[in-house]
Amino acid sequence: MTSPTILQATDLSFSYPDHEVFKNISLALPAGVTVIRGGDGRGKTSLIRVLAGELKASSGQLAINGVRLDEQAAQYKQQVYYVDPRTEAFDQLSVPDYFASVKARFPDFDDAALPELLEGLSLTPHAEKKLFMLSTGSKRKVYLAGAFAAGAAVNLLDDPFASLDKSSINFVSEVLAGFAEQGDQSPQVWVASFYETPAEIAAREIIDLGD
Repeated sequence: MTSPTILQATDLSFSYPDHEVFKNISLALPAGVTVIRGGDGRGKTSLIRVLAGELKASSGQLAINGVRLDEQAAQYKQQVYYVDPRTEAFDQLSVPDYFASVKARFPDFDDAALPELLEGLSLTPHAEKKLFMLSTGSKRKVYLAGAFAAGAAVNLLDDPFASLDKSSINFVSEVLAGFAEQGDQSPQVWVASFYETPAEIAAREIIDLGD
């Protein structure tokens, strides 16, 4: 039995004024983990931002659960968890306030998961701080914890290992491996970009943008 498609891309292309980044990518992603791999400058971040609706594709269509980005942009984006890991937009929020803002967007947010996520990402000592007080790595961990608890239909993670310590990388790998194993039991798509595909994550799809 074929798994139902959650995130669909049809002939997706994206260019900057001075160069083409990717062309005619078509995807039909079911629940589970999809990996985008590629070297520096190959378009991993651009593709994730296009999938999030943050960058406008040069051509092509995107839909989540049948909701097309070009027809119902707000409803499309309501189904997506994506945070630019370099953003300063949440710096004045405390960690609990950030999670409250995620919960307000996603009705399936799992409060009960937060203590384990904070512990696994070594965030417990920072659990009450404002985000501007955190290191780059710790801010990224907060955004990852938000993704893992949100319950969004589509979750987009741009280089989730960047700036993380080894134990946190292992924890993120374990969580993603768990989502990969759940597959259709959990109706969520996880798209994560890496330089190399982590061996421990059983990806359903690999989008290879080249080296």
